[in-house]
Amino acid sequence: MPTWSAPVPESLPSAAYQEKWSAQRLTFVLIHGAWADAGFWNGIAAHLRKMGHTVYTPDNPGRGPDTNKDVTHAMITRSVADFITSRDLQNIVLVGHSFGGSVVQTVAQLMPERIKRLVFYNAFIIKDGEAVADEFPPAALEVFRKLRESSMDDTIMLPFPFFRETFVNLASLETARRIYSGIAPEPAKPSYDKLDLKKFYSQNFPASYVYFTEDNVLPQGNSEYGWHPHMSSRLGLFRLLKGQGDHLTTAKTDPGLVAARIYEAGRD
Repeated sequence: MPTWSAPVPESLPSAAYQEKWSAQRLTFVLIHGAWADAGFWNGIAAHLRKMGHTVYTPDNPGRGPDTNKDVTHAMITRSVADFITSRDLQNIVLVGHSFGGSVVQTVAQLMPERIKRLVFYNAFIIKDGEAVADEFPPAALEVFRKLRESSMDDTIMLPFPFFRETFVNLASLETARRIYSGIAPEPAKPSYDKLDLKKFYSQNFPASYVYFTEDNVLPQGNSEYGWHPHMSSRLGLFRLLKGQGDHLTTAKTDPGLVAARIYEAGRD
C-alpha cells in the first residue's frame, strides 16, 4: 500500500526548547485520520520523543500494512483498544486527528480507567447516535457518495483537485503532489457507521482541542459545520490551543509546532 511519511526532522529542538516543553513526561497514543496511516505522525512523534515523552502510533485496520478494506468503525475501535491493553498502557494522553477523533471517543468509553486526557487535533467529535459522515457538508457528501458508488471495494479515493484545495491548501503544488502520491483509497464504512456514545458523554473526560486555523476540510465560519467551535464545544469544559496550519501539510512541514501544541494540550 502506498504511504507518505513526515520525515524525521534534521534539527530537533534545542536543549532550552526541550526543557520548556518536556517538564512533565507523558505517554501519548496518537490515532491517525482518514487517507493517512501511522506515518502521518512520524515527525510529530520524533519531536515528542526527543522531549522525553513515550509515544505510540498504531495503524488503523485497513491502513498501513493491512490491505483489507472491509473494515468497520467497531473494528478500528477494538484494534486500538487491543493495542493499548496488550501493552498495558496506563495514564495515557489519547490523541486523535480528523476521523481519529471519533476513534478517541469510542476507545475512551471502553477504557476510561486508562485515560489521563483526551486531545482532539482538528478532529471530529461526534454526537451520540451520529456517524462521522453526518458532519460532512452537503457538497462533500455528494462527492463522497459518487466516489463510493464508483469504487469496486466500497472505498473512497479523493480526486487530486479536491484534496489539494481542502486537505493541503497551504502546501506548494510540489508538496501537495508528494503528499497525494502517498494516500490510498479509504474504507468507506467506518465514516458511515452510527456510533453509540452515551458512555462517552456521561464520563466527563479531561479534554483539549487543538485547532489549526487554516484547515479547509470543513467550512470555516459556519455554525452548522466546522472544527471549532462547532465540534469542540461538545466537550463541555475543555482546553483550547491554536496554531496556524492546514489539515495535512503542517504535520509534515512543521511537526515541531504540532508537537508543541499537542504537549500543551496533554500536560496538567
